Amino acid sequence: MERIQSVAAGGMGSEMFLHRRALLVGSGLAAAGLLSIAALREIYALTASVFVARHQRYDGPLETTVRDGLSATGLVPDELRGKRVLLKPNLVEPSRLIPHMTTHPAVIVAVAEVFRRWGATVSIGEGPGHVRDTEMALVESGVQEALDSASLPFVDLNYEDVVWVKNRGRASSLDGFFFPRSIVEADLIVSLPKMKTHHWVGVTASMKNMYGTIPGVKYGWPKNVLHHAGIPETVFDINASLPKTIAVVDGIDCMEGDGPIMGSLKSMGLIIVGTIPAAVDATVCRLMGLEPSRVTYLYHAANRLGPIDDRRIEQRGERWRSLAREFQILDLPHLTRLRDSPGLLTS
Repeated sequence: MERIQSVAAGGMGSEMFLHRRALLVGSGLAAAGLLSIAALREIYALTASVFVARHQRYDGPLETTVRDGLSATGLVPDELRGKRVLLKPNLVEPSRLIPHMTTHPAVIVAVAEVFRRWGATVSIGEGPGHVRDTEMALVESGVQEALDSASLPFVDLNYEDVVWVKNRGRASSLDGFFFPRSIVEADLIVSLPKMKTHHWVGVTASMKNMYGTIPGVKYGWPKNVLHHAGIPETVFDINASLPKTIAVVDGIDCMEGDGPIMGSLKSMGLIIVGTIPAAVDATVCRLMGLEPSRVTYLYHAANRLGPIDDRRIEQRGERWRSLAREFQILDLPHLTRLRDSPGLLTS
């Protein structure tokens, strides 16, 4: 933790104790002019807002939903003009037979249009974790056609030039990461995951989606270097090393069971939005009937990358309790324990 001297409105000095990641997130987004003062105070207080919209469809007014969600959780539209925004969908191993495995093209285009209307320069970037042929992944997922129709550029994060960035999380033994240049140079990264179960870590949402920012040309397929260093630990470390990430989750058609690839369709009709990915993913867990503090990478993230305690997450839009539906998970001890709620975090 770091001790920060601040000056209160009346000129009185007061001490605020901030975790390093909270400071990095807050100062990074605020310096870019992307967060309101109210949202910045939320970060400093280790609280967050998460927006949940119900009754969503891929042929519905997604752009309006996303715009409302981003505004409700603290993004400042007027300050996005001229900023470089990179959208990171999940195209892990696309198949026309399993459309609920990857981020739907309609969600990608809707989010892109919101930022373009706010004056940002938008690109799409992904480094699929299970396929070396990124062009095939784009075509098979239907994303290429959607990007062409919307005139949106794509960056292949598996093969782009890289920049070395120090590991700010230190949960794993890795000293740092090679990140694609487009990731490092973006003013804002928007994680666009599919809401799914995961057979190793329980849940994959906005934080786990950041595995796709790690280039396969350096780390292999399916990013084996990260796996060997520990999946929960490297999920945390990657997110700790990327200080400018927000989330829009495709929770319309989701995956349960043997996710993130072989699971079954579960339709939820949800869009989940927030400027603090850890809080977003904690809400996703609760919507799935799982306890966030027992998802190891969220346990690492708690109060370091953001709050996961429900008492510290302000619900915007719909309340998650009325929308939660239990997701099937594999009958394995490391997964079934996620249902045993230990109660709210107190730390």
